[in-house]
Amino acid sequence: MSKVEKAKRKISFPHMGTISYAWSAALRIIGCEPFVEPYTSKKALSLGTKHAPEAICLPYKLILGNFIEAIEGGTDYVAMITSPGCCRLGEYGKCIANALTDLGYEAKYLELQLYDGLKGMYNFLLEASGKNNPFLFCRAIFIAMLKVFLLDKLETRLSYCRAREINQGDAEKHYNKSLKIIDQYDTVLGLRKASKLVKEEMSKVEINPNKEVLYVDITGEIYLVNDEFSNQNIEKELGRMGVQVRRSLTVSSFLKDAIIPKAFRKGETHLQRANRLAKPYLMRDIGGDALECVSDVAYANERGIDGIIHISPFTCMPEIMSQNIFPAMRENCEIPILPLIMDEQTGRAGYITRIEAFVDLMRRRKRRRQMQKISEQTPNQPTNSTV
Repeated sequence: MSKVEKAKRKISFPHMGTISYAWSAALRIIGCEPFVEPYTSKKALSLGTKHAPEAICLPYKLILGNFIEAIEGGTDYVAMITSPGCCRLGEYGKCIANALTDLGYEAKYLELQLYDGLKGMYNFLLEASGKNNPFLFCRAIFIAMLKVFLLDKLETRLSYCRAREINQGDAEKHYNKSLKIIDQYDTVLGLRKASKLVKEEMSKVEINPNKEVLYVDITGEIYLVNDEFSNQNIEKELGRMGVQVRRSLTVSSFLKDAIIPKAFRKGETHLQRANRLAKPYLMRDIGGDALECVSDVAYANERGIDGIIHISPFTCMPEIMSQNIFPAMRENCEIPILPLIMDEQTGRAGYITRIEAFVDLMRRRKRRRQMQKISEQTPNQPTNSTV
C-alpha cells in the first residue's frame, strides 16, 4: 500500500457556488481530506480554455481549470459528476480524464453518477474512501444534504437583504461570516445551531423594508445559474439595482428530483412542475435544463414576477433550443425575458449595460401596471354642471 493510500486521501472537486462546503463535510466524515482549490478565477479560466476543445462550453473549461489548479496544489484525487441523457455533461468526465492524462498529471480520477441517486453517492464515497462503512456513508450523505438546504436558504436571505440594504456591501459581509459558521459544523445538532447563528448574523443587516423592489427569477444552465464567477456575479449586480433574485435551479431542488426518495419529498419538485408547465411548448426532455427553463418562464409569469433572466453557455444546444421556444410563449406569457449567453469572451461592460436596461424596462413596466390598476379601481367622478 502506498504512502498516499495510508495517509488521508486529498480529494478535490470543481467549484459551483457554495457546493464545496457540502462536499467538504461529506469527505471529512468519511475520513478523507477535502482539497478546496482557490475559487474559480481568470487563472482557472485561462488554464481550462488553453487545454479544452475550442467549441466546448464554459462550464467544461472552468472545471478543467479547477482540476489543473487542484493537482498542481497537491491533491491526490479529482472528483467529477456525470449524467446520462442528451447533455454533453455525460462526456465531460472522459474528456477531462483524458486531458489530464495528456498533460502528464497523475492524480486519480473519480466519478459520481448523478442519476443513480443514493446508490450512486454511496458508491462514490466507497471508491473515494476505500472503506465500506454503510453507517458512516449514510451520515456523510445526510449531513451534506442538510448543508445544501441550509446554504440555499442562506442564499435566499442574502438576495432579500441585498435588494434592501441601507449600506451597500453590508449583506455580503454578514453572508461571508455565515458561510464560515456553516463550515464549522458537521453534525445534525451542530447544523441546527448553525442555522440559528446564521439567522442572527443576517438579521444584523440594516435594511429598508419599504424600498421599492423588483422580483426576478434566474433560470438557465444550472452551473451558470449557481456559480458567481461564470455568471459575472449577476445577483450582486441586480441587488445593487434594487432587485430581489430567485434562482429557479438550485442544488437543493436537484437533490429533491434526483437523490431524495419520493417518500421523503414534500410538495411538487422542480422536475414535476417542469413536466406539467412545459407541455404546451415542449413535449419531452431534450437534454440539459431546457425543459426546466421553459417551465420556469411559465411559472414566473403565473406568479406575477417582474421578469426572468435566462443564462446559458455559448454552444449549449439544449439552452439554444429553449431560447428559441421563448418567443412562442409570448402569446400566453407576458413576462419580460432577458437571454444572456456566456463565454470566456463575454465583455463585462456590455453585460452590465444590458442588465441595467432590462431593470429599467421592468421598473417602468411595473409602475405603468400599478397606475393602470389604480385608475381601474378609482370610480369615475361626476362632473359638476350648473343648471
